[in-house]
Amino acid sequence: MTDFHFLRPLWLTLLLLLPLLYALRHRLNQQETGWQAHIPARLLKPLIPNREGPEAHQPRRSPLLALSLAWITLAIALAGPSWREAPTPLKQSEDSLVLVLDLSLSMLATDVQPDRLTRAKRKIRDILAAREDGLNALVVYSGDAHVVTPLTQDTRTIEALLDVLEPVIMPAQGNRADLAIKQAIELLRQGAIGQGRILLLTDQVNDAYRERITRDLNATDYSLSTLVVGTREGGPMPLAQRGFIRDGEEIVIARAEPEGLASLAETSGGQSHVLTLDNTDIQALNLTTTQTGEWTDAEDGLSANRWQDDGYWLLWLAAPLLLLAWRRGAFAILALALLPMALTPRPAQALDWAGLWQREDQRAPELIEQDPETAARQLEQPGWRGTALYRDEQYESAAQAFAKQPGAIGHYNRGNALARAGKLEQAISAYDEALQANPELEAARENRQLVKRALEQQQQQQQQQQQQQQQQQQQQQQQQQQQDGGNGNEGQQPSQQTEPDQKPEERAAKPSQSQEPDNEPGRGNQPAPLADDTLDQGQEQG
Repeated sequence: MTDFHFLRPLWLTLLLLLPLLYALRHRLNQQETGWQAHIPARLLKPLIPNREGPEAHQPRRSPLLALSLAWITLAIALAGPSWREAPTPLKQSEDSLVLVLDLSLSMLATDVQPDRLTRAKRKIRDILAAREDGLNALVVYSGDAHVVTPLTQDTRTIEALLDVLEPVIMPAQGNRADLAIKQAIELLRQGAIGQGRILLLTDQVNDAYRERITRDLNATDYSLSTLVVGTREGGPMPLAQRGFIRDGEEIVIARAEPEGLASLAETSGGQSHVLTLDNTDIQALNLTTTQTGEWTDAEDGLSANRWQDDGYWLLWLAAPLLLLAWRRGAFAILALALLPMALTPRPAQALDWAGLWQREDQRAPELIEQDPETAARQLEQPGWRGTALYRDEQYESAAQAFAKQPGAIGHYNRGNALARAGKLEQAISAYDEALQANPELEAARENRQLVKRALEQQQQQQQQQQQQQQQQQQQQQQQQQQQDGGNGNEGQQPSQQTEPDQKPEERAAKPSQSQEPDNEPGRGNQPAPLADDTLDQGQEQG
């Protein structure tokens, strides 16, 4: 018995609850509890002895004795007592999956936040977490294809390599999905167990390569499923320190093609789904090992010695003890102990479950998209908190948050927020600071020009309003002088005095009403072309 130990020793902490039951039993014996008004006497009789009758001086067995023994027995059984080893055949899932990740420049598009490639990497981590028992491989491609990891159960290695995968590390630029699928088929032929599958994570596949992919897949039993990253509307593709990718003077917009990817998957017997923030896409594509694949021995005769859980033998001892405790009313005491806890009102607390296992940069985009007001209260990093306030249209508060974000992107984001708040001069100063920190930040230069033009228009409107007010004052003075001169003429009739007083005033009132200045913040004082995507793209770059 030198090898005796518990497989799950934390279950032994249940023994700490026993003193609470005895404390409650003692309280029931010492004083009136108030339960008599709610519980019939015949049910309370086993719990509260009669202190005045002849039974008061008779010794009584505690109803908790049987329950305590059963409680101890169950706690030990749940802890998993073990003292022997036995050979156990090793099993593995008959499910092999090759993940094919697009690393072309279009994956840098910011139509989904923070960008397509970041979303795809997070989704691969989710897929690996759901497939710990299956075989997984990773292939990346751009102008050519490369194997990152062959088929393996070591998901941690794949996750560790995801962080360094960027389009800039690829030796050739392009979108040769056909070469990647061919590489994936070769990996499945070399080491797949059971029915092999391929999952392509991309935004679109060129028409020139679809026929080749279909031809290669039709020669095998493998299926191809696609996970669409991006939107049909598309978005620009920023490069670090270079700005957006352009075709001449025009910014290139990368658009996803979900219909084309769905058609490609259908030809090989697979399925297609748009990438989602939750596990809806994983469930729809049947990517988990519990949904597909059967279990088989890893190799013929291969086994491992594992400690055996012998706690189930104690259940035969616990069963009669539980029946005896029930008969003596011990479970009623347990119910009395738990009932006040269940009825005690508790203040409502908002618990951010995602914050328990996700970093702020991982959960911030989804949280901002769903509820920016709540995100502004929960997020702490200045960049993410400013983005949430910006999306909630709290522009002045967003500017204060972005003021704490370091670097050129912080000044750029602060300039956007100030422009939306109608503080155009301060916005221009923020853009100047951003360009001083990073002269190649084209977004800041373009927004500065927009805001400067809006400020000039605002100043011109103010000058026109001042000129109109001066003209109105001069007209009123002239009218007053004419009126004073008319009052000095003798013999003038009253009807001749009132008529010139009314008509000039009416003429003076019309320009002031039509030219009433719009001083409402954010209306007429902000650059309309400023968009949310430029702010988020800057946030990701920061």
